[in-house]
Amino acid sequence: MATPTAVALDDATVAFRLADARVYTAVEKARLTVAPGEFVAIVGPTGCGKSTLLNVAAGLRRPASGTVRIFDAPLTGLNGDAGYLFQADALFPWKTAIDNVAIGLEIAGTPRVQALERAQGWLKSVGLSAFANRYPHMLSGGQRKRVGLAQVLIRDPKILLMDEPFGPLDAQTRQIMGNLLLDLWNADRKAVLFVTHDLEEAIALADRVVIMSAGPSARIIGDWRVPLPRPRDIFEARLDKEFHSLHREIWSVLKAEVLKGYAQSGAG
Repeated sequence: MATPTAVALDDATVAFRLADARVYTAVEKARLTVAPGEFVAIVGPTGCGKSTLLNVAAGLRRPASGTVRIFDAPLTGLNGDAGYLFQADALFPWKTAIDNVAIGLEIAGTPRVQALERAQGWLKSVGLSAFANRYPHMLSGGQRKRVGLAQVLIRDPKILLMDEPFGPLDAQTRQIMGNLLLDLWNADRKAVLFVTHDLEEAIALADRVVIMSAGPSARIIGDWRVPLPRPRDIFEARLDKEFHSLHREIWSVLKAEVLKGYAQSGAG
């Protein structure tokens, strides 16, 4: 029997038409599978199409060629099984933390009382029980990320798409958020596609680390399984000898692509 997949990209090519009518190929023939409950991180140079792959998996962008399958069914529109956490905050500034978390349920038809009750439970899960009635501008960057995480998870998606969600945070807060994410993920393992520029973050969080080449026509050029045991603590994982060995191995491939990407951006 074939191994079940939550996300499967088969030779997915993504192209954009530029203002001068030229066609720019961002990603070429991407082949990637994510099993149910698997945590996969995508790393690559700036502008290589990492976020583009997430948008394809979300159904926000259709590939020019190739196929996208979600739980073995063709994706023909928006991916209703996925929750998307962006780098930028997606909170409504005029709503309190609890209302921001509850809104997804309310839109789906859940009575407000029930939605607020479940939202309070998720705020507790992310350590923000006491901040339910605060507005986003009253929260720190890390606290807003916690609200955003609760906002996505309350809908119980089967797939989490995460586009550098901790990128704007300082290093210490990123590690705290990473451990919170792992705790929540361990409790109810969903398929995760996690985009990051930080190779250390990718190894510390993921089951697999996928590397993309510099664009244009970026390709997936490496796929490494992370041997670190679970449950996993980010602080401890980064001290492990296998962590450092894997980091050196991946960086030996990634470094050349980062330099290519840097040279291309400088030339432009």
